[in-house]
Amino acid sequence: MAVIPVNIAGRPYDVRVGAGLLADLVEHCRGKLRKREVPIITDRNVHAAWGETVEAALRDNGHMPLWRILPPGEKTKNWDELAKTVDWLLASEVERGDHILALGGGVIGDLTGLAAAIVKRGCNFIQLPTTLLAQVDSSVGGKTAINTSAGKNLVGAFHQPSLVLADLAVLDTLPERELLAGYAEVVKYGLIGDAVFFAWCEENGKDVLAGDPGKREYAVSHSVAAKARIVAQDERETSGTRALLNLGHTFGHALEAENGYSGELLHGEAVAIGMVLAARYSARLGHMPRVSADRIASHFANVAMRGEISQLGLSCKGEALVSHMLHDKKMDAGTLPFILMKGIGAAYLDSEVALADVAVFLDEELAR
Repeated sequence: MAVIPVNIAGRPYDVRVGAGLLADLVEHCRGKLRKREVPIITDRNVHAAWGETVEAALRDNGHMPLWRILPPGEKTKNWDELAKTVDWLLASEVERGDHILALGGGVIGDLTGLAAAIVKRGCNFIQLPTTLLAQVDSSVGGKTAINTSAGKNLVGAFHQPSLVLADLAVLDTLPERELLAGYAEVVKYGLIGDAVFFAWCEENGKDVLAGDPGKREYAVSHSVAAKARIVAQDERETSGTRALLNLGHTFGHALEAENGYSGELLHGEAVAIGMVLAARYSARLGHMPRVSADRIASHFANVAMRGEISQLGLSCKGEALVSHMLHDKKMDAGTLPFILMKGIGAAYLDSEVALADVAVFLDEELAR
């Protein structure tokens, strides 16, 4: 098991990465489960796969699980489900010193974290991420949010978990498409600041996806350590350092919006295509070689993942995608900063991107 500290000032916590953590849940949460009743928020799919394991772990140690089981999918991150979850927590008499368990992927982690942030002005919660994407990205760092009609993740709060248990065993039950979507976020850490790790992904990515235990633990723990360093430097994304974690997300969120946040395009798939677009746009501006941008697209193709916007079959124009970007939460004083690249492992924040030129670029990519 790997243990990665997240050194947030005043609220440090650990991320533990290894197989079998859910079955040994109570031992890992020692000192945090104060009462017999333990509230757990999850979705139907995760509950079917891992509910019995978590329930047994709790009951065998004298606890009684209180389940809230939500519909799976991105559309669960909404006002209505947030309100119902808050009401359920209050009815369950959750106190500020209690710990709410978030058992699921990014949707469950985001919704639970936001509910925990606002119930009684802040309750504790523990992340039990069950997707690769959640393990390496959304469960770490304290960003919580829901989606609204105006866009994705526009209502939220920074609220750090008390502990993250990334059980690698759950990855064995993930559908291949979900696993691939999470792998995009692993690759991201190489692209934003670690060219050596990207090369490692090129060499070992197929083994990670095929289930090699040692390589999976390395991929997850290395990714978490990279995010932990960035979050410790810039917890609330005020200096620009943490913004680098959004590589591919401005393009990706626009693609998700155009698809109606449906299952036709998973978040990680959108980010993969978004990172290819960010790299190619960087090459268009002369900031990185086109061959490097194409190398990124080739890696996604080599692991059987979509990396080209043209593969989505969209009928829209580039202007429509740019219009979605105008609702991005990173908009500041009418300007939308982009995370671009000066090379593999060298991402940077560019606040002078002309959106009209982005629209032309997108039209070219859509027509490829």
